[in-house]
Amino acid sequence: MSQSINSRLSDWVQSVWYEKKPIAYLFLPLTAIFYVVVIVRRLLYRIGLKKSTRLPVPVIVVGNITVGGTGKTPFTVWLANYLKGKGYTPGVISRGYGGNASNWPQQVRPDSDPRTVGDEALIISKATKCPMAVGPDRVGAARALLEHTDCDILISDDGLQHYALQRTIEIAVLDGTRRLGNGFCLPAGPLREPASRLNSIDMVVTNGSPLEGEVGMRLEGQIAVNLKDGLITRKLRSFGFDRVPIVALAGIGNPGRFFDHLKSNGLEFESCSFPDHHQFSKADFDFSRETVVLMTEKDAVKCKLFATGREWFVPVEAVLAPQAGEELAKLLDE
Repeated sequence: MSQSINSRLSDWVQSVWYEKKPIAYLFLPLTAIFYVVVIVRRLLYRIGLKKSTRLPVPVIVVGNITVGGTGKTPFTVWLANYLKGKGYTPGVISRGYGGNASNWPQQVRPDSDPRTVGDEALIISKATKCPMAVGPDRVGAARALLEHTDCDILISDDGLQHYALQRTIEIAVLDGTRRLGNGFCLPAGPLREPASRLNSIDMVVTNGSPLEGEVGMRLEGQIAVNLKDGLITRKLRSFGFDRVPIVALAGIGNPGRFFDHLKSNGLEFESCSFPDHHQFSKADFDFSRETVVLMTEKDAVKCKLFATGREWFVPVEAVLAPQAGEELAKLLDE
């Protein structure tokens, strides 16, 4: 299966950002404009010219300062379950990116349609069983959640740049391998905000190879689940013994991380990457009947309707360094 033009363009942009290609310098005039807009926007919230709402419960914002996947969703799941273990009743709010609901906010349940509420929101809801609401207006989503549930703390997923909602704790998740790429803001580089923004964040969680002062995290997932029958599971390594062709699909922020995970389990495969939040169709699975298809859980929630039994997804969970809980407990006490 050949990649779409959008997929090839996405791969090229990623290579410019993270392989530090000189062509990035051509985009610096646009980056300068973006940088000014970011700084001015944050300043307007700080001095009160743009409205920022404080909620009656603590708000923990989880996000990143780069475009693309860093492992933020698995960390959000870990955080929600950590808070439940500490006696809190957490709720989760998010943008619901990829959802096409006609009205917002939307309540998210484990059986919600990902086409309505978004793929990442559905994964979080299934994994945490926490009350969850999504919508472009996070303040509105938060108020709806507090009105109808007994949540005493909120997690704002991917809300680091959503300054309309005031926050109690800020947590940024970084990719320990790709870090900040070439260090430029969009579009010359992958940064949503200047790198100096990390200096004001309460806790930096790094997915692999943390630096001093950062909390380490790794993603684990050694089991594959059949997409058609979710009760059937296999060890991921066992696919390497079948002598059948394998295709790995990934429509996430950093497809390479998924492909590297499969390689670390001894698998050989044809890789097919798609843009983040790609809306899969049956045509994307036009392979021979003997082919086994492996994909991420984020992609799988959008593909169950046309599963044939040869498709498998690999769920992952975040494992945090011991000091993560200690630092969070200290921040919550403060």
